[in-house]
Amino acid sequence: MIVVTGATGTIGRALIEELGGAARAVVRRAEQGEELGCDYVVGDLERPESIPLEPGDRLFLNSGLWPGFVRAHQAVIDHAASAGAAQVVTVSVRGVTSSSLLGFGLHGQVDEHLKASGVPWSILAPVGFMQNLAGDVDEKGRIFGSYGRGRVGYIDGRDIGAVAAVLLTRPVGADAVYELTGPAAPTHDEIAAELTRALGRSVRYVDLPVEAAAAHLERRGMPAPAARDLAELMTQIGDGRWASTTTTVADLLGREPRSLREFLARTR
Repeated sequence: MIVVTGATGTIGRALIEELGGAARAVVRRAEQGEELGCDYVVGDLERPESIPLEPGDRLFLNSGLWPGFVRAHQAVIDHAASAGAAQVVTVSVRGVTSSSLLGFGLHGQVDEHLKASGVPWSILAPVGFMQNLAGDVDEKGRIFGSYGRGRVGYIDGRDIGAVAAVLLTRPVGADAVYELTGPAAPTHDEIAAELTRALGRSVRYVDLPVEAAAAHLERRGMPAPAARDLAELMTQIGDGRWASTTTTVADLLGREPRSLREFLARTR
């Protein structure tokens, strides 16, 4: 059995669709399971015993971030090891470590725990999601950041779900980290141009130094320490660490990942 946590998110839904519904989703409320149209159980990552795992099952472990993220994910990994799970596939972020800023560091801590767990593992390590880009446009048609001219190979979250489906249905292979990107790595000025084309209104990217970006994020309601860290993180991403693209999606799926233009055309 393939057990899917985070089943109602973009990646989880895509995974279940790719599996043709042949999965057991873990949801917080029964109506969510009914909506998914597959086998489901009501469970919670903070109660690892509620995640139904038996010897030989394969687990897709993913969720949004919250204060208990690391503790809960580590406990579920331990539960999978005790249950004799055949594989854990989880979603992290490209290039993170346990000391990375903000949620990147949380993913890094979970990655380290999974690698030491004794359970066969696959870590999906994407860069930013295309799904987040249009939501960053403000009422004046601006997107703000501290990326400079740095390039980022944004990926469609649905392609991540498709990769997970391949890894969870083929024979369990060697433990590995899979770095996932889209087919190209545009600058944020180029992203703004694509958004202009797709949205039918002018969109421009406004690049800010770290202090100004942090102040902008604070004005939008982010606590000061987190705002500073996020501005620093954008600058780090802009240094080129996410500029290279990989062939991993194409190698596993036998097709190219969706381009930003294709993604925006399908979501208008």
